[in-house]
Amino acid sequence: MSSYNSKLSRRAFGGAVGATAATAAVGLGAAPAQAADGRAAGPEEREFRAARGRQSRRPNILFILGDDLGWADLSSYGSPHIKTPNLDRLARQGVRFTDAYSGSATCSPTRFSLYTGRYPARTRGGLAEPIADKSAGLDPTHPTLASLLKEAGYATALIGKWHAGYLPDYSPTKSGWDTFSGNFGGALEYYSKLGLGGEYDLYEGDAAYKDLRYYTRIITERASEYVSRDHGGKPWLLNLNFTTPHWPWIADGDTAESAEIVRRIKAGDARALWHQDGGSVEKYKQMVEDLDRSVGEVLKALKRSGQEDNTLVVFSSDNGGERFSYNWPLSGNKASLQEGGIRVPNIVRWPDRLDGGQVSRVPVFSPDWTATLLEVAGTRPHRAYPLDGVSLAGYLLRGEKPAERDLFWRVRGERALRRGDWKYYRGKSGRDQLFNLAADLREQADKAAVEPARLAELRGAWEKVDAGLLPYPA
Repeated sequence: MSSYNSKLSRRAFGGAVGATAATAAVGLGAAPAQAADGRAAGPEEREFRAARGRQSRRPNILFILGDDLGWADLSSYGSPHIKTPNLDRLARQGVRFTDAYSGSATCSPTRFSLYTGRYPARTRGGLAEPIADKSAGLDPTHPTLASLLKEAGYATALIGKWHAGYLPDYSPTKSGWDTFSGNFGGALEYYSKLGLGGEYDLYEGDAAYKDLRYYTRIITERASEYVSRDHGGKPWLLNLNFTTPHWPWIADGDTAESAEIVRRIKAGDARALWHQDGGSVEKYKQMVEDLDRSVGEVLKALKRSGQEDNTLVVFSSDNGGERFSYNWPLSGNKASLQEGGIRVPNIVRWPDRLDGGQVSRVPVFSPDWTATLLEVAGTRPHRAYPLDGVSLAGYLLRGEKPAERDLFWRVRGERALRRGDWKYYRGKSGRDQLFNLAADLREQADKAAVEPARLAELRGAWEKVDAGLLPYPA
C-alpha cells in the first residue's frame, strides 16, 4: 500500500507542486448581508472563479469541525442573533459554500465519511448512528485521510472529538494520526470530562490525561500549539474537532451547572448529559460565539507561525443543528435527512491558491473534502478502497466544471438523494417525496405527483447505490 500511495500523480496534483507563491488572503469589509436562504451572494461576495495558474508547495491542512452546528448558525449564513466575526472573516478571505452537506445526519457516521472518503455504510462501524459503546469502530486496517497523507510524508494529528470507536480496539493513533489529544465518545461534560457512560474521557494518545479546565479551552490551546510547531520541514494535517456547541449546554464559566450534571451522572442518571431540562437560545448563542473565538485563536496562531498562506483551512459541521440551532428556512434538524439535518456551513481558505470574498453554490458533501485533500497533497486513495467523494481540486484550482453526480444519504428509516436542484426524500412516514430545492428550500412543495418519472428515476438511483452498501443489522 505504501509504495502505491507514496507516488505523486502530476495530474492529481493539479499544478499544486511548483515554485512557492506567497499570495496574501483577500480581506474584505463587514460580513455580507445574506438572503434568507443563504444562496444569494452578499454585496461583498462574488460568484466563485478559480485563480488559475498559481503554484505552491503541498499545503498544510487544517480541517475544523463544529459539533451539531446548524447551517444558519453563523452570521455569515444568516443568523440574526449569533455573532461570529472570526468565521465570517475566514469566509471573506476564502470561499463560502451555500449548498454543502455532511456525510450523514449524526456525529460518528459523518466522521467515518470524512476519515475514509466513503459512505458510512461501506464499513460496519459506520452503521452505528451514532456509536454509543465499544462494539463498533473504524477498522484500523481501513485507509484513512490521515494514513494516506502520512504515507505521503505528512505529519498528522487529531485534536478533539474522535467518535469513531473506543479503546482498546479503536483510536486515532491506530488509524493514521501520529498524535491524538481529545475524547473518544460522542459527548462529555465540559469540565469533569465525564462521558455518556460516566467514564473519564480525556486522553493524550491512548492514555488518560487529567485536565479539569473547560474543554474548549484545552482543545484551542493544543491546536494553537500544534499549528505553531516546527514539524521538521514536513507539511501537516490537523483534524480539529470541537465538541462545541453539542450538549450539555454549558458555557465557559458555568461551573454550577456543570456540578449539577456531574452529580446526576454519579447518581446513575444515564441521560444526564443529554441535558433535556437545560439550555436556552441564549446559552446556545454563548457556545457558538465561544466556538468562533476559539477558531479565531487558532487562526491567529497559524498567522503568527508564518504558515498561513500555504495552509488550506476547511471549516464545517458534522451534521445539522440541534434543538436550539437557528436553521431557518430549512426543515428538520440533526438525525433527519431533511435539509436541516444535513446541510451545513462550509468554508475553505487557501491564500496561496484561492481568492477571497467568493461564494459557491456547487453541492458538496463531506467525502468530497477527503478526495480533494488527497489530490492537493499529491497522493491517491488506496486502490482497494475507492472513494465515494469527488475531488473539488479541478473546480477550485483549475477552473474546471464541477462534476455532475448524485449526493446520497441513508440513515435508519430515511433515505435521500440530490441530483442538481432536485431532491428525493423518504422519511419515517414511508412516503416518497420530491422537492426542487432551488424553488423550495424548505421542502414543503412535494412534486412527486406531478413529476412521477423524475421521482422514479431518482428513487432508482438511490436504490442502486444502496444495493452496494452493508445492510443494517437486524
